[in-house]
Amino acid sequence: MAKHPVPKKKVSKSRRDIRRAAVSTLTAPTLIKCANCGAQIPPHTVCPSCGYYGGKQILEIEA
Repeated sequence: MAKHPVPKKKVSKSRRDIRRAAVSTLTAPTLIKCANCGAQIPPHTVCPSCGYYGGKQILEIEA
């Protein structure tokens, strides 16, 4: 039978919560500037304001 690792001492609520809080920190989404119009967009996405991706027009945006 395989033995599973078992903690020797009880982990306090404080120590447990500190560990959980460090893992769940929020980060701001990564944004880049569109090369065509300069709008802030997520990387690897078609720009919703001008329709360009990688220097080529992918979507026809109506004003």
